[in-house]
Amino acid sequence: MGRGLSQRTALGLAPCSLNTGPYCKARQRLPLELIRSLVLDVARRTEERMQPQWQWRGRPIKLIDGTTVSMPDTADNQAVFPQNRRQAPGLGFPLARVVGVISLGSGSVLGWTVCACEGAGTAEPMQLRRLLDMFEPGDMAIADRNFASYFMVATLAARGIDWVLRDQPQRKNDPADMARLGPRDHRVTWHKPERPRWMEPCIYEQMPAQLQVREVWDRQWRLITSLADAATVAPQEIAWLYRQRWQIELDFRSIKCVMQMDILRCKTPSMIIKEIAAHLLGYNLIRAIMLAAAQVCSCWPRQLSFACARPAVARTQEALRHDPRRRFAVLLLQLLRQVGLSRIPHRPDRIEPRAIKRRPKPYSYLHYQRHVYRQWLRQKYGRALR
Repeated sequence: MGRGLSQRTALGLAPCSLNTGPYCKARQRLPLELIRSLVLDVARRTEERMQPQWQWRGRPIKLIDGTTVSMPDTADNQAVFPQNRRQAPGLGFPLARVVGVISLGSGSVLGWTVCACEGAGTAEPMQLRRLLDMFEPGDMAIADRNFASYFMVATLAARGIDWVLRDQPQRKNDPADMARLGPRDHRVTWHKPERPRWMEPCIYEQMPAQLQVREVWDRQWRLITSLADAATVAPQEIAWLYRQRWQIELDFRSIKCVMQMDILRCKTPSMIIKEIAAHLLGYNLIRAIMLAAAQVCSCWPRQLSFACARPAVARTQEALRHDPRRRFAVLLLQLLRQVGLSRIPHRPDRIEPRAIKRRPKPYSYLHYQRHVYRQWLRQKYGRALR
C-alpha cells in the first residue's frame, strides 16, 4: 500500500487509502489456478529461449528435490499442515513440504506440489508421481537417493525418461546379478520386490519383473543411471551429471532466503498455497530476466547471481514506479547489463561448513505455551511491575 501511495504522489495524483482490508479481500478472491498458470507459462517461455549449449547433449535436465516451509501457528494451518510431532502442542509451527522440479539450464520452477510433512502420501517420491506428466520422453531427471526405488525407476523408464540417482545405502546387490563394464562400473539386474501397501495390485502387475540398471562408483557415492552404454557416456560424465543436482539446493535457498519464502505469513491453508505460488511466480520472472541477461552477456544463466539479480529488478521497478514515462527499453537494457555483471566464480567441489559465524542472542527456548509463561511472570514479578 505504501508503494502505491508513493507512486500516486510522485505522479501528482490523489493519494490512495492505506487501509489494507480491501487489499486482503482482493487477494483472497485471486484464483490459485491463475497464479499457477502464470508460473508455468513463464517457465515454458523461458525454456523455449534456452540455447542448445545450455543443455546436456541437446537434452533438458530437470532437477528434483523437496524442502519445507513454516507458517503462522493457527488452528486452520495446524489442521492441514501439522507441526513436528516431537514438539509439544503450542510450541511449534505448522510445516508444509514443497516438492519441485527445476530446470538445470534456466533455473526456472517447472512444477511443484504442496502437502503436509507427514501422513500417507506425503513422502517426496509420492509427490513426484503427481508431477510426472510435466516430463517428456528424452528428458533427463536427476535426484537424490530418496527417489532411488525400484518402482520409481520403473515408472521413469516406462515414460522414456532417463535418470541419474544416488543409490540407497541399504541396497545390497547380488554379485551374480552384476556384469562389469569397466573400473567401478557395472550393469546390475534388479528384481521386483514385494508389493508395497500404497500400490494398487493392478499397477503392481504392470511393473516389469526385472530392471537393468547401470551402477557407477564415484568417490563415496554409488550412482545408478539408465544411461547403460558405457562407450557413449563415461562414468566421469555420469558423476558430473549428479553433481549438478546441488543446483536445486541452491535454488531452494534462493527461493526461501532471497525471496523470503522460508517463513510464510498467511493464516489459512488456502492462502498459504497461494503465497507459495506467488513466490514461485516472482522467482520465475527473475529467472527469465537472468536468462535474457545471459544472452546479452554471452554466458550461462547459472553463472549469474540470483541474490544480486533480485535487488537489481527491484531498483528498476522502483524507477518505473516513480517515472513511468521514461523509456522502458533503456531501463531494461541497463537492467540486463547490470544482472550480467554479477557473475559467480567457478568453484568446483566447493565445501563449506553448515554453520554461521554470527552468534544469536542468548535467549532460552520456549518450553511452555506463551500464556503459561505470562502467568508465571505476573506471579513472580507482579509487585515489581506495578
